[in-house]
Amino acid sequence: MKNRLPVWFKQELPSRQAREFSGLLRDKFRLNTVCHSAKCPNATWCFSQRHATFLIMGNRCTRNCRFCNIEQEKNLLPSLDKDEPQRIAQAVKFLNLQYVVVTSVTRDDLADGGSGHFAKTIQAIKTLNPDISVEVLIPDFQGSNSALEIIIKQRPDVIAHNLETVKRIFPLVRHQADYKRSLDVLENIKLINSSQITKSSIMLGLGELDMDLEESLADLRLVKCDKLVLGQYLRPSPEQYPVEKFYSPEEFKYWEKFAYGLGFKSVCAFPLARTSYLANKNLAEKVLA
Repeated sequence: MKNRLPVWFKQELPSRQAREFSGLLRDKFRLNTVCHSAKCPNATWCFSQRHATFLIMGNRCTRNCRFCNIEQEKNLLPSLDKDEPQRIAQAVKFLNLQYVVVTSVTRDDLADGGSGHFAKTIQAIKTLNPDISVEVLIPDFQGSNSALEIIIKQRPDVIAHNLETVKRIFPLVRHQADYKRSLDVLENIKLINSSQITKSSIMLGLGELDMDLEESLADLRLVKCDKLVLGQYLRPSPEQYPVEKFYSPEEFKYWEKFAYGLGFKSVCAFPLARTSYLANKNLAEKVLA
């Protein structure tokens, strides 16, 4: 059966520590995490290690990517929560976190795409936690360079923007996004600040061929993307795009070696790898371009 999980795939049951950590974020600080909203398979492990990826600007998205579990809503999106940046900063301090990843739903309904809210969040975290490292995973802001400048000005340690899939499959699963525009986002970050560390992720198992993946990895290096994450796509529910292939750990090792050969400075490649998984460890491996 094509969609049966392979024998080497395992998920941990929620531990007491994971439940307590999750509960603090949800109940004490009233914060969303992409770990919950996107049904990340690593949520239990990350929560038990006191890692989380904060999801800002609500938990409903103006886009409808076919691989994603986050709910789509075009017309009734909430106004931005002006206190959210400060609550995140307070949660980071209370939980004594050392590395923070912040992402968002896509908010095409906002004039700046939410870039100002990202900037306020980075600023609040770093003001209350001066020694913290902050990584942001951003949407494409419909190609707006001014939105990128607003975020870069706050000097996050890493700016990630995900291709998610290869060029040929991109229109099938990301019909409201654009492959070239995503590459342009990563390129323009470097044009604005050549020392800014950039990162992107691709999910494997959506039907890509080797030549497709080779092309997209080469495209990422052409725009000087520093860090790469390759992980296995897992269908969140029957409504999402089907899994076409489960890659073995050995195949991930092959693509890790291939990516390093192209010049990526850091590669995280294994079935359960996700953009923010082990992000704190991978930052330590950074080599500036």
